[in-house]
Amino acid sequence: MTTLPSLLLVGGGRMGSALLAGWREQGLSQAFVVDPSQGAQALAGSNVTVLADISQLPVDFTPEAVMLAVKPQKAAEALPAYGRFSGKAVFISIMAGKTAQGIAQLLGGSPAIVRAMPNTPAAVRQSITVAFAGNGVSEAQRRLATQLLSAVGKVAWVETESALAPVTAISGGGPAYVFLLTELLEQAGLDQGLPPELARIMARQTVIGSAALLAASTETPEALRVAVTSPGGTTAEALKLLRADDALPKIFKAAIQAATERSRELSA
Repeated sequence: MTTLPSLLLVGGGRMGSALLAGWREQGLSQAFVVDPSQGAQALAGSNVTVLADISQLPVDFTPEAVMLAVKPQKAAEALPAYGRFSGKAVFISIMAGKTAQGIAQLLGGSPAIVRAMPNTPAAVRQSITVAFAGNGVSEAQRRLATQLLSAVGKVAWVETESALAPVTAISGGGPAYVFLLTELLEQAGLDQGLPPELARIMARQTVIGSAALLAASTETPEALRVAVTSPGGTTAEALKLLRADDALPKIFKAAIQAATERSRELSA
């Protein structure tokens, strides 16, 4: 049974294609994808037509939502052509660093704009997307945005656009921090003389299993950490070093602050 209206996806890259896959699973009535890259044609299929340019879009097609998934540096060139849908569709932008005001200026008119920040686990439908609704977004359009974004994971909303800067730093960049931890665990295994394949699978499965336990548990991360840490044991000895002089908390706080400030600079 069809549950989604007609949609227009601008940009069929990694995040755009993840969203499209999720929409197909939800039940998609009709969608057009505008992407000039050769690989984009692989996205075509039942109810999905891939176009190289917006000029190829049927003149009588009016989507209820336009998902803007182009690279931010291409926004000035790409977005003005979609201004024809201002006042007719809700524009949902996943372009990092592009403010609602900046997007509105490129589109012209008074478009309804939702800014959203998903993260890369969208590829396996485990994203967390945080969204902000700009002026003129109706409650129905907000519900539609929630439905479209939840196709790849959980959705949360913030009331101020400025909150998207720390969101970008924490959840947007968060997978990279987890992957770095996995790299470090693997390297630590190698440093201790473990065979490469064993070090790799131990590091990966430890992170995967810990995330699954966290997802399944009603306990806090702190409680789960304490449960692993026997007083005077091996884990306690490692944590003593990691938390010495508040070292790890301090560097992590500083890293998130740096990423947040950079996000604000890019949005200026």
